[in-house]
Amino acid sequence: MKRCVIFDLDGTLCDTSGDLLAAANAAFAHLGHDIRLDPMAAQDQAAALKGGRSMLRLGFSRSGDVDEGQVDAGYQPLLDAYDGSIAVHTAFYPGALDAVRRLRARGDAVAICTNKPEALAIKLMAQLGASDLFDALVGADTLPVCKPDPEHLRETIRRAGGDPARTVLIGDSDDTDRNTAAAAVPCVLVTFAPAGQSVAELLPEALLDDYADLDGILEGLLT
Repeated sequence: MKRCVIFDLDGTLCDTSGDLLAAANAAFAHLGHDIRLDPMAAQDQAAALKGGRSMLRLGFSRSGDVDEGQVDAGYQPLLDAYDGSIAVHTAFYPGALDAVRRLRARGDAVAICTNKPEALAIKLMAQLGASDLFDALVGADTLPVCKPDPEHLRETIRRAGGDPARTVLIGDSDDTDRNTAAAAVPCVLVTFAPAGQSVAELLPEALLDDYADLDGILEGLLT
């Protein structure tokens, strides 16, 4: 079976924080709150890459106690706003697409395992012109479980036609990617997301500072 490289999406392949934060701000306005998250602030960027509810909780925390009912009320307006403007500010990290193309040329299976809703992830890849570069895409709602449940990752490997014994997960965070990989496969964490070099504390099998270095890292982890 093929060597397999599984990528997280937000904060790993793409910097999606600008469009996610814009959607959160639209949701706050929809609910009548004068709350704005800052796309230039590292804390706000980090919240964006953890998902919609994380952004809503951060915004509400700055105006008082977090009301989970308000978080729930803001979630669908956030998704609607994001769906309408999903690729205005979003871009692949430098070298990411070239790295994916090199893996495919080598004959590796390449896939996305993301906690972004599947339809939104598919739409984003289409708008960025990258749909044909991945053998599989499994989103947060594709299965009854999602990361950090390792079955989310295992199913992605199966759909991509990869070998679970020759798979690496490339990600950016602890509560999803690192914890998911720990139960199943080696993990490489990127250092160019908002967490930066602090991800070294999570003791991944490797750190990725630049996508130009990915080939060498994989050669050291996969036989």
